[in-house]
Amino acid sequence: MRRGRGRLLSGPPRTMGLCRVLMLCLFSGWAAGYKQGDNVTLYVNKVGPYHNPQETYHYYTLPVCRPDKVHHKSLSLGEVLDGDRMAESLYQIRFRENVEKKTLCHLTLSEKQVDQLREAIEELYYFEFVLAEIPIWGFVGYIEESGFLPHSHKVGLWTHLDFNIEYNGESVIFANVSVKDVKPVPLEEGAGAAVGGVGVGGGTLTVTHTYSVHWYESNLPYSRRAERLRDYSFFPKTLEIHWLSIINSLVLVVLLLGFVIIILMRVLKNDFARYNVEEDGSCDDLDQGDNGWKIIHTDVFRFPPFKSLLCAVLGVGAQFLTLATAIIIMALLGMFNVHRHGAINSAAIVLYALTSCVSGYVSCSFYTQINGQRWVWNIILTSALFSAPLFITWSVVNSIHWWSGSTQALPATTVLLLLGAWVLVGFPLTVIGGIVGKNRAGSFQAPCRTRNIPRQIPPQPWYKHTVVHMAIGGFLPFSAISVELYYIFATVWGREHYTLYGILLCVFAILLSVGACISVALTYFLLSGEDYQWWWRSVLSTGSTGVFIFVYSVFYYRNRSSMSGLVQSTEFFGYSLLTALVFSLMLGSVSFWSSLAFIRYIYRSLKMD
Repeated sequence: MRRGRGRLLSGPPRTMGLCRVLMLCLFSGWAAGYKQGDNVTLYVNKVGPYHNPQETYHYYTLPVCRPDKVHHKSLSLGEVLDGDRMAESLYQIRFRENVEKKTLCHLTLSEKQVDQLREAIEELYYFEFVLAEIPIWGFVGYIEESGFLPHSHKVGLWTHLDFNIEYNGESVIFANVSVKDVKPVPLEEGAGAAVGGVGVGGGTLTVTHTYSVHWYESNLPYSRRAERLRDYSFFPKTLEIHWLSIINSLVLVVLLLGFVIIILMRVLKNDFARYNVEEDGSCDDLDQGDNGWKIIHTDVFRFPPFKSLLCAVLGVGAQFLTLATAIIIMALLGMFNVHRHGAINSAAIVLYALTSCVSGYVSCSFYTQINGQRWVWNIILTSALFSAPLFITWSVVNSIHWWSGSTQALPATTVLLLLGAWVLVGFPLTVIGGIVGKNRAGSFQAPCRTRNIPRQIPPQPWYKHTVVHMAIGGFLPFSAISVELYYIFATVWGREHYTLYGILLCVFAILLSVGACISVALTYFLLSGEDYQWWWRSVLSTGSTGVFIFVYSVFYYRNRSSMSGLVQSTEFFGYSLLTALVFSLMLGSVSFWSSLAFIRYIYRSLKMD
């Protein structure tokens, strides 16, 4: 809801330590056994606009039935990050015991509370309950628009819920709510109006909330109950054309690999045949009469400007490559339970802290190889390259959530926990990795020596300029993942439950392959024009994929979603910028190492004294 609608009714839920969070992420699939008549606690969680998934508020901010004292459930870090704020409800549900139209409570609503409910219903607010780790969704009320002259606008509140619960043995398999054959209570303009069958008077409106519980036996085993949730249709399902994404990407990869391996290697073969001639004299004498990439062999390994920033980009890019690969593999191994809210978020935070040593090691090791002297500054820059933009973006987004009263605003205990994870784990591991990388760094393996005086670079045609290479190098990897990107956005910003991790692994491998191939091709074209400034160009060419991803996020927001408002817009575009930065760092790192390996190969293959 909008600003001023209220805050949580009790203090923030307790959060777990990092170790316990990781254990919950990895081992969250055990079955809770119930006996006949055992109490099955139903937790109320959150409400929010259907089209703004990230704008959520505590369920008890609405004028609904609530206990005198609200008891919150202890939540994991991932659940808190997911905006969950579970609290015990008044619903009495006992295992395998049916209930018919039991009274939950009687509420007397003021005119302001009626207006609050009406506004929520008009904005298509839905609620989320949790029963045995199974999310249960439903709409707060009913809205109907009909006619033009006269125009009819009807708003109704659902005051009766039917809980349909499936079980197998001693386990709960699935649960949902329905309002079939139930009439909503109309909410007319202004409290105190006569509402059929509902007590009114004195500017107030009295409603009675009831519920029913029906248990159904299921043959589905507990280990497969995630399939039942995945097939549930409260939110739209659009995952049926995944294979089109794979076929499109595979065709692109085959074409690119064919281009690089067949065409480029044939060109290189002709180059080697032309360059590798028996001549007397030193390596420097081979420059006479030559052109193309051979003539710049004394400049191609000249170290670039901004060494520390380049190494920081490579280090953080390697860290995110490690993190993304680990997340996908863990998902393939079934370590994430779809019923465990925020499990992937928890794992990503823990892995980000633990993989900080990778960024420190890669960055400082390469920085030492290219004769960098300020290695302390390099470690600090590596540590802050992503964490600083992340903190700034989170601060803005979290402040807006706090201002609007959204449950997406993190409690102080969670903020301290995340800060402690970075200060006590992430940053120290970056320093340790940097020290190890510095001490274990060898010499830079360059097949050719570098002259003291740099060669003048000839004027280049327009199609070899940096902007053109960035456009080509960014568009091709983006086109390889563009279809799959929709499903990722629909999962993160929509209502999908993404479970096709095998396909995601294939697309991730395709993305890296395309980035490496196009980087090698563009680097060859650059060198063939006698331009030896390939270091930063190789990072920017494929790293520009992040720009295309952000442009796509703008397109998705305007044309593929119904999101709106300051809260949702700020979070969407803020985190979309961070996503684009992550892709730029990952692909820039892959692009650079591919180009470096290619350059070392071709110059090592030259016959030079």
